[in-house]
Amino acid sequence: MESLMGLINLEHEHDFLNELTQTRCPAAVPFAGRYRMIDFTLSNMTKSNINEIAVFTKHKYRSLMHHLGSGVDWELNKRHGGLYILPPQENNQSDMSKGDLKHFCNNWDYFERNKSDHVLISGTSFISNMNYQELFQHHLDTNADVTLLTTTYNLSTEHEHCLKVDTATNGTVTAITSDKNNPHVFSGIYIIKKSLLAELVEKCIATYKEHFFIDGIIANLHRLNIQSYQYNGYSFMIHSVDSYYKNSLALLEMNNYKQLFPVGEKIYTKISNHAPAKYNTTSNVSKSFIATGGVIDGAVKNSLLFRGVKVQKGAVVKNAIILDDCTIEENAHVENIIIDKEVTVSKNQFLKGSEKQPFIVAKQKTV
Repeated sequence: MESLMGLINLEHEHDFLNELTQTRCPAAVPFAGRYRMIDFTLSNMTKSNINEIAVFTKHKYRSLMHHLGSGVDWELNKRHGGLYILPPQENNQSDMSKGDLKHFCNNWDYFERNKSDHVLISGTSFISNMNYQELFQHHLDTNADVTLLTTTYNLSTEHEHCLKVDTATNGTVTAITSDKNNPHVFSGIYIIKKSLLAELVEKCIATYKEHFFIDGIIANLHRLNIQSYQYNGYSFMIHSVDSYYKNSLALLEMNNYKQLFPVGEKIYTKISNHAPAKYNTTSNVSKSFIATGGVIDGAVKNSLLFRGVKVQKGAVVKNAIILDDCTIEENAHVENIIIDKEVTVSKNQFLKGSEKQPFIVAKQKTV
């Protein structure tokens, strides 16, 4: 029976979220009130019966390792298989490989030990709640060398930097481009035969390449059977401050929230025990998500507050994303803003960004 292992490849994910990625990699950025961005990819893999998952880290991965731990919250703390975090190795002076090919080169024994026939490779910028088994079955049914997970978005500047996919009528991929006028977006998720992965990695290293998907897959598009699988469920790409802000607040619309978190389809994350949020008599909350541990005495409108956030009497929070353990003191006003963890906004302060360019406060600051 054909089997599948998982790889979350963070090597080519850029620090695109400004202050939010000053001290953490994008995969570890908090999202949707209680999660990290990696939780969506990791949960989708485990729900798809992928029980052995590796993570190629690049840099600033302390927060990520603290969050993932042994993988127990995703039921990946197994005697056989489970979660493997594979940091970069720089101590092999004879190794001339670069980019994610260095990860493959230094950790190929990990892949050899695994008995799976295929590898599902993903980043963390594509946010969805799905089961990859239908994608895998399509990969097997078409006898594909590689199968790309694609989706369709309305044309906008938000996705102009994403790779786009052209296909024939039978679903065969004919081109992978950066065409701004193509609505068919590559999610960054694909399945590849492990034997082919080994062959292409070896060739890429031998020719001093550094980006496996570009130099191994796209460069061999003409000779490989590359198929496309269209995902039509609710999803979005996080690759800028604007997309992070807009898609976070979009979850305050109940229809969007229910599509990303349908009943019975959980996204797993590190468990954190807090008391329920407390709303005092002076609080005024509308169209907002307030996570556990919060204490609300002021006004919160169209905002997303993570765990342990305190909004004191007379304070106004509007169109804001406020991460864990922040305090908005009395009579402060914050609007169109993203505030990282453990920030204090002092009394009577007025902070306002624009809807298209929200103001960001770095973690552990007092403003």
